[in-house]
Amino acid sequence: MPSLIKFLVVLLVLGIVTFAGMYYLANYVEPKPREITIRVPSDRFREQ
Repeated sequence: MPSLIKFLVVLLVLGIVTFAGMYYLANYVEPKPREITIRVPSDRFREQ
């Protein structure tokens, strides 16, 4: 029984750490906006 309790406590701690990390990333980290350019091959236009 003590090993089950240890296992559940470890899972609980890992869940809390994961949730705290996700909360921090969602609320305190601002992504840097940047421009994205994607080249489309010209043979894709001819298939239509």
